[in-house]
Amino acid sequence: MMQNKNNSYQPLALISLITTDLAAITRGRGLPSNTLDSYLKRGCGWVPANSSLTPQDLIPDNNPWGSHGDLRLMPDLKSRVKVAHMPDATSPALEFIHCNLIETDGTPWRSCTRTLLANEIAYYKDKLNLNVYSAFEHEFNFKTLPQSHAIRSFSLQSQRIVGDFGNWVLDALMQAGADPEMFLPEYGKNQYEVTCKPTFGLASADRAINIREIVRDIARQMQLNVSFSPKTTPDSVSSGVHWHISLQDNDGHPVLYDENCDNNLSQLGQHWAAGVLRYLPALCALTAPTPVSYLRLQPHHWSAAYACLGFRNREAALRICPVTTFAGSSPAKQYNLEFRPMDATANPYLAVAGILMAGRLGIEQQLPLTACLDVDPEQLTQAERDHLGIRRLPSSLREALDLFKSETELVSCFPQPLLDTYFGMKEYELELTADLDDEQLCQSYSEIY
Repeated sequence: MMQNKNNSYQPLALISLITTDLAAITRGRGLPSNTLDSYLKRGCGWVPANSSLTPQDLIPDNNPWGSHGDLRLMPDLKSRVKVAHMPDATSPALEFIHCNLIETDGTPWRSCTRTLLANEIAYYKDKLNLNVYSAFEHEFNFKTLPQSHAIRSFSLQSQRIVGDFGNWVLDALMQAGADPEMFLPEYGKNQYEVTCKPTFGLASADRAINIREIVRDIARQMQLNVSFSPKTTPDSVSSGVHWHISLQDNDGHPVLYDENCDNNLSQLGQHWAAGVLRYLPALCALTAPTPVSYLRLQPHHWSAAYACLGFRNREAALRICPVTTFAGSSPAKQYNLEFRPMDATANPYLAVAGILMAGRLGIEQQLPLTACLDVDPEQLTQAERDHLGIRRLPSSLREALDLFKSETELVSCFPQPLLDTYFGMKEYELELTADLDDEQLCQSYSEIY
């Protein structure tokens, strides 16, 4: 115990070693922060079967691991987060380090999603001479707010009604080194969004976790209740996670922009986008991975229902974002693509790894880009969509999982133990939610996330 100036005692400071599992829930171990050095070389204990936990906190009997085996949570010191100043002055500092899962002999564990993404990013750099520069945007809902019935979408009053919540969130993200950009009221009732600036490599996915956990902790301290679920009620506006990506060569030059190409998307960018669109219906098993996700992926929801590329078109699953061309702005440096059919029930390491694998296959196979349009895909006939190669995204998690399993080339990019764990966990999740109607489904996932 430590004695402060007022002769009162403060509890021992804790730091958590964390991992975000296949259900996108961040778990871990707390340890005295003054003992951290002793864990930096060997990590701390973890259990393989934990990776099979469903969002409902149940492990299926048919998981690949059973009661056997041991792992280590190996902290990545570069990912350390410390938020010391928060709205509740009596609350302890929020301090944690993202970890990779390793075997007890120190070798990487083949089902670690953070390692999976790190390996794919390294493949881009070493084999394709490309660096991944990306950012996440998170939408979420307050379950209740005072006088929210009188507040209009995007309004100044909708920002003011939450008091200094947004101030604290951005301040905490700044303390965490996450380069916060905006806190903004959104279209839906009691819906808000937090964005951070892009960064390179694995740090972007770490920031996605940091955003979620910091928002939740600030809300808890202010006695507010937030949910990152894609749907809080069947009739509510959906909440998504939008992932923005640009690619740079190893000399730091942007490679997606070419002023001589259609929509200024370079030939390499077209191949990358074609790969993502080719596998996108299957990728939904990773990016929209819960039964409630498919209440969101509907036409006219601005969340994408078809696998197509659009120029500033929010009904497209993959969107070319606008750039400014005044005040000395460089279009090439701003140019990025936005992946839209993702939500916060997805593990960001697994989801982004899958997207990057699909884009990489598009580059390596030089796939042509045809599924490109600037109108709502629903306005086209089925024959017109077929001609362009535009496919409907799956309407259920069951359909998405079946599509993913059928894409043997994409599936071969993943370690088999990870696939076995993921499919087993998702099958059990479907079983656990099979009897829930839409209202019950929304309520359940709203409470979990």
